Amino acid sequence: MGDKTLGQSSAETLVMTPASGISGTAPANRRLAYIDWMRGLACLIMFQMHCYDSWLSPEARGGLWYRWSQLLATVPAPIFLFLCGVSFALVTERYWEKGTRRDLIARRTIWRGFEIYGAGVLFRVQEYVLGYPKSPWTDLLRVDVLNILGMAMMLMGVVCWLVTSERVAVSRRAAMLSGLVLAAVVAMVTPVLYTTHRLQFLPWPIESYIDGVHTFNAPQPWLFPIFPWIAFALVGLAVGFFLFTEFALRDARVTFAVLGLGGVGCCVAAVLLDHAPVQLYAVYDYWHTSPDFFLLRCGIMLLIMVAAYAWCRWGWARSGFSPAIQLGKTSLLVYWVHIEFVYGRLSILPKRQCGIGKATAGLLVIFAAMLGLSVLRTKWKEKRQRSVAAASGVVVRNVAEPA
Repeated sequence: MGDKTLGQSSAETLVMTPASGISGTAPANRRLAYIDWMRGLACLIMFQMHCYDSWLSPEARGGLWYRWSQLLATVPAPIFLFLCGVSFALVTERYWEKGTRRDLIARRTIWRGFEIYGAGVLFRVQEYVLGYPKSPWTDLLRVDVLNILGMAMMLMGVVCWLVTSERVAVSRRAAMLSGLVLAAVVAMVTPVLYTTHRLQFLPWPIESYIDGVHTFNAPQPWLFPIFPWIAFALVGLAVGFFLFTEFALRDARVTFAVLGLGGVGCCVAAVLLDHAPVQLYAVYDYWHTSPDFFLLRCGIMLLIMVAAYAWCRWGWARSGFSPAIQLGKTSLLVYWVHIEFVYGRLSILPKRQCGIGKATAGLLVIFAAMLGLSVLRTKWKEKRQRSVAAASGVVVRNVAEPA
């Protein structure tokens, strides 16, 4: 959910052009529109998930509407983590192209991960203070998505430090392979760490980072422990580096067609493995710990990414103002703020007391408010950048974002 603006390096901008698909001659303030759009889509799904979960009455939760809402709820967190890995690869490629020392790259990227982790801790402190005295102190140690995003970035920083060599192409291939292998290992060991081989000898705040047990007797599906969530970022890391391979740089249309086929292949393989006559695990929980469900969601991430690219290049996403792209630019901010107005003491509607109509109206209010906040944040940031540039004598030009 970061809000990184990619710089001037060709490896970082990946500007889409009609002729070749990917070009490296972009101004410094261009972004990858389809990544912002995909992150914004995750924000929209997250809004509806949180609003309906917080506001719908018990009677309203029994229908098809709520069940579909919660099914969609399985999408946002994997998208944020997956795109964290993709963005991490883009930034690392920039450093590699500049010839930055690998220890300096590791220091900067790992520190950025520590900052995100710290933001997650600060968020929990804020929620505890705003909810006091009703909020239990144990919520301060709850494992949330920001914690895992930060830890994923720190792990990816270590991985890239280990594989960096004098040749960028070799480093890239090693990073891709390492990301996929580590993701597979995390996904495969998750079921046993949740069931037959739980690390119950650990204090619960530490065990929570393994299986999300928190203060309960069993792992909780609504938390975000390392297993399996960090694996989505590792898959994103591999995909991000794939975008810079010689094959991928030839033509973006072919590249994304390959990614689409890979997404379909992951989905088909996941279904086949789920229906296999032999299971590897003594306890098989498809929706929470199964590697098959993880593989299915990876396939969905790839398909959403391909759809986002196509929509931003040939669809209406770039024909005018795009709410999804706008939200994607400030996803951390809108995540942080909307939680309090949906789940917190400042909730705009009474919790668990609303019908679908009233909750939907509240959802529209949240969407409009977060979109307005996002626009204000972007305008303030642009104004500040112009002021800094003017003070230093640099001329700043407004350039349309790439398709």
